[in-house]
Amino acid sequence: QVQLVESGGGSVQAGGSLRLSCAVSGYTVRSYCMGWFRQAPGKEREGVARINIGGIRTWSADSVKGRFTISQDIAKNMLYLQMNNLKPEDSGMYYCARARDGFCVFAESTYDYWGQGTQVTVSS
Repeated sequence: QVQLVESGGGSVQAGGSLRLSCAVSGYTVRSYCMGWFRQAPGKEREGVARINIGGIRTWSADSVKGRFTISQDIAKNMLYLQMNNLKPEDSGMYYCARARDGFCVFAESTYDYWGQGTQVTVSS
């Protein structure tokens, strides 16, 4: 059974850092493209970062480039999102998701499994 469980969210001041974790079960994390998404109140969910099969290549949204890093730990079967220099506009619910076979883009419809989310709040 596929399951994704996020953790690591919390409240932090602007300029601070958080590391989000996504515990993956039911498959090997490196065998699918994986992504992190976020949704702020009143806004649509947006892709933040993704990592391809095998973890060789990563992509980040322009809004987080140079500040957020996606990575995976094969031995622990975990996906991570290291977030540095956080800004108030980074606040929202963060989700990890698994892409469908053959896909590795930010379009939500191409992801078939999602975690329950973890809340990030950045104060100014």
